[in-house]
Amino acid sequence: MGTDVAQTGLEMRVRLLSGHVVIMGPGRADLLMHIAQTGSIAAAGRQMGMSYKRAWALVEAMNAGFEGPLVAATKGGAGGGGAHLTALGARVLAAYRGFEAQAMLAGKCFLDELGAALAVPPGTKPG
Repeated sequence: MGTDVAQTGLEMRVRLLSGHVVIMGPGRADLLMHIAQTGSIAAAGRQMGMSYKRAWALVEAMNAGFEGPLVAATKGGAGGGGAHLTALGARVLAAYRGFEAQAMLAGKCFLDELGAALAVPPGTKPG
């Protein structure tokens, strides 16, 4: 999710940090959304163009960074595995998306001002 890039030429992305560690950002939120939609960490990673290992590492980092796991996974096998958002995961995703949307609305006029002040409009090459 971002502001209207076509109008301003700028894009704002919200990342939430605890100290110097990213606890939630657009990529992590998208991964949670894809897990909720697909029921699979592997499928969610594939939809985002990331490896299974990277998707799992992000899930593990998110699960460790909150008071409880955001994603619950079951091991594969004959019946196949799967993953789903926990109640906490759904709450965290909804809160992040709400915060992100409000930040975008609040920051739009400032992005317009910053875009207008750039020497070279975004998306163009100098010279």
